[in-house]
Amino acid sequence: MKTRIVLFVAVITSFTAFSQKKWTLKECVDYALKNNITIKQNKLNVQLAQKDVEIAKGNFLPDLNGSASPGFNFGSSIGQSGSRISADNFRSGFNLNSSTTLFNGFRNLNSYKQAQLGVESSKLDLAKIEDDISLNVVNTYLNVLFAKENLSVAEVQAEISKKQIERAQAQFDAGAIPKGDLLNVQSTAANDIQNVVTQENSLNIALLRLAQLLQVSSTDFDVAKIDVGSPSAALLYQNSDEVYTKALTNRPEIEKAKLNIDNADLNIDLAKGAYLPSLSFSAGAGSSFQNFFNEQFSNDRFLKQIKDNMGYNLGFSLNVPLFNRFQTKNRVAKSMINREQSEFALESEKLQLQQTIEQAFLDAKAAAKTYEAAQTSLEAQNEAFKNAQVSYDYGSMTQFDFDQVRTRLVNAEGAIIRAKYDYVFKTKVLKFYFGESIVD
Repeated sequence: MKTRIVLFVAVITSFTAFSQKKWTLKECVDYALKNNITIKQNKLNVQLAQKDVEIAKGNFLPDLNGSASPGFNFGSSIGQSGSRISADNFRSGFNLNSSTTLFNGFRNLNSYKQAQLGVESSKLDLAKIEDDISLNVVNTYLNVLFAKENLSVAEVQAEISKKQIERAQAQFDAGAIPKGDLLNVQSTAANDIQNVVTQENSLNIALLRLAQLLQVSSTDFDVAKIDVGSPSAALLYQNSDEVYTKALTNRPEIEKAKLNIDNADLNIDLAKGAYLPSLSFSAGAGSSFQNFFNEQFSNDRFLKQIKDNMGYNLGFSLNVPLFNRFQTKNRVAKSMINREQSEFALESEKLQLQQTIEQAFLDAKAAAKTYEAAQTSLEAQNEAFKNAQVSYDYGSMTQFDFDQVRTRLVNAEGAIIRAKYDYVFKTKVLKFYFGESIVD
């Protein structure tokens, strides 16, 4: 019983520790890459493509087939003495055959090369999905941090309002301010409390989205805070061309488009292979056994018949295409057109990548400027709030005017938080296309 209690306490303790765990950005990305269902499905696609390679490799080997054809005959026949005798018997033939393709216009070889390209193509598809999920996790994670900072600002403002109520209540009790001013302070405090509730809900929704993206329980789910630093107008890269040039060497969608051209070349070779003759070789061995029901069966007799009736065959088969209603010619032409389409698809992927990076670069520059402007505004609003606080304390500023100044400060604080996380994400997008880690 004591052992059970200790075990129960250990389980509860470990569960509590897990529930209090705060996920880091790297842990979130690693977990998503390991457990995401879409990624698991695409890993299976890679395995299927690898099996296609094994199947294509098997085409180079000879096959081997064995067969037996047992049967029964019933009835009678005329014997040598002229009398009718029973002809009921059991008979069977046994055959072993093998064949192999010696040459078929290099179609087996090209099919094998295509299967190998299929594996690489599946791996690139997997890499693209992993990249997209990683970027999505990073964005959702930053949204959680953004919501946390908004909540923190809202809680600070609510605490300020609480203290102002105490001060206004004391002033009202002393007859220094009318009841209307006290009610205004209480109304502002109520709005601040409502804003705290709103920001808490936004945080819970952000955490829920991240948990759902990771496909884990959202109960007690939380993330660790990361130091995102202070954004700077100096970007990581000189221009978008620098990022684009590097992206051309590491983006899986570009490599996939290039592989499609290689695959189109192999399709052309496969189609042209039908112009060439094919040569195959076959070999076989066979024997038979027969036993009448009125005769006693013996192993020696069976083996003797098998040996005496043994036969062998060897053969070559040559097929020379002469005319097939222009089917081969048109298939070759279609393969060439498909190759041109693959080339255009590559150029389209490059163009789309370039446009995406150019937009991301401009977005990052704009986000940096927005942050600088928000920082300047916040500094000005902080000074204005300090002056307003002094004026309000001396009674030279009304509650309404003071609330207006504080509202502008709150808006400035919210703006700089938005600008900061927007900039961080935009720069991570650039790092993503440049091929650098985005989980640091």
